[in-house]
Amino acid sequence: MAAKIRKGDTVVILTGKDKGRTGQVVKSIPDENRVVVSGVNIKARHTKPSQADPQGGIKRNEAPIHVSNVAHVDPTSGKPTRVGFKTDDKGRKVRFAKRSGESIDG
Repeated sequence: MAAKIRKGDTVVILTGKDKGRTGQVVKSIPDENRVVVSGVNIKARHTKPSQADPQGGIKRNEAPIHVSNVAHVDPTSGKPTRVGFKTDDKGRKVRFAKRSGESIDG
């Protein structure tokens, strides 16, 4: 099945501590139904100094979030929208925003 949320998409967070924030999808993990969104779901990890990282300390980075907790941002209104599929005039399968009917893939 084709992915409704892909790398590079702009999404809005629907639930959790980052609800309402928007960001770009940095990485998609389809096997686990998760995505990594830039600047969202920041987790701190305490690391010991090592040869690879002599400084050590607290490292902050984005953790994956379940794909059901994000929604695509409508290209025209900027509001959350669901994603549908249709075939364009050239016979290609493209994604479109159900809120406005606008094509997402271009």
